[in-house]
Amino acid sequence: VGLSGGVDSAVSAALLQKEGYEVTGVFIKAWSPEWMEPVRTGPGGCTWKEDRRSAMRVCAVLDIPFITLDLEEEYKREVVDYMVREYKAGRTPNPDVMCNKEIKFGAFLKWALARGASVATGHYARVFASPQTRGGRDEVRVGLLEGKDKNKDQSYFLWTLTENQLEHILFPVGNLEKSEVRKLAEKFKLPQATRKDSQGLCFLGQVDMKEFLQHYIEPKRGDVLDEKGNAIGFHEGALFFTLGERHGFSIREKSYSGSPLYVVDKDVEKNTITVSKKITPHNKLVQGSSLYLGDVNWNQGEVPENDELECRFRYRQEKLKCKVKKENARLNDKVGQRKMEIKFENTNETPASGQSVVFYKGEICLGGGIIK
Repeated sequence: VGLSGGVDSAVSAALLQKEGYEVTGVFIKAWSPEWMEPVRTGPGGCTWKEDRRSAMRVCAVLDIPFITLDLEEEYKREVVDYMVREYKAGRTPNPDVMCNKEIKFGAFLKWALARGASVATGHYARVFASPQTRGGRDEVRVGLLEGKDKNKDQSYFLWTLTENQLEHILFPVGNLEKSEVRKLAEKFKLPQATRKDSQGLCFLGQVDMKEFLQHYIEPKRGDVLDEKGNAIGFHEGALFFTLGERHGFSIREKSYSGSPLYVVDKDVEKNTITVSKKITPHNKLVQGSSLYLGDVNWNQGEVPENDELECRFRYRQEKLKCKVKKENARLNDKVGQRKMEIKFENTNETPASGQSVVFYKGEICLGGGIIK
């Protein structure tokens, strides 16, 4: 069981032990920059050492083995370096998705499988098995479901999981409401029963993204433009912004004061961002009824082409009706990615390149891809 020090993973360990599993608690030590440690000790944050102590207390109460798994190098390379590289390219990555893919269900899962074990975490999601007949043969397929608690459902961050991986993963609290998890923590006498939930980025906690990135990307002042192309203010780097944002830039024009302004476009080469009073951008900008995706994963192995699906490209976003279409043309010859076009039935949303689109059929999470 991957123990974060929080209540969800603690209860997961207790439930598995109660069911008769041989449980070992594993705390993943991820990379953390030295300059950030003083910040994380403030309200809403804590250091990895405190998280580790909390995880150790779970193992002490349950009388199970405790292991610290050092994945600092992997986290820095696969999550932090990836995040900085994507922002430098003008895209908006989701580091939590990459953390799950490369760390929790990448390096950690491989480590566990090599020792004859499966992996369990405190994610609010569910794994299901369904008997199917294919080519005249009966088989059992494994897939991913949303968590029962829709306010806590974390399937959005787990779209990269494959069927082979899901066969070795357990989500013990996925069938529970958060309130039930808290009650179980009290019942099991776990010290995490009253501990506040962690917030922010995977392993890094509550951090200001612009402040974090400025340690790795040099700020560069540029113009804030209105939809007509007029300079109405300034910012400290187009790379630091994502579409839909409404903070982090300064406006000089008094006619725009008092009204919220949203970032609706950015030009990384010219170092400009375009803002609008409407979150839906002008037709000439990025808004459209279709997107092209890369790095696509369908955990059932088949592309549900032209099926009536739903999707979201932000966590907790209301699902949007859509269809997907396979394209034979290559999106990027260098890496051999195929085009996957997604068409929306109706949306005024503003997706950004680099974000994850996750597909659903009812409660089933089918997989996803990254907007290119």
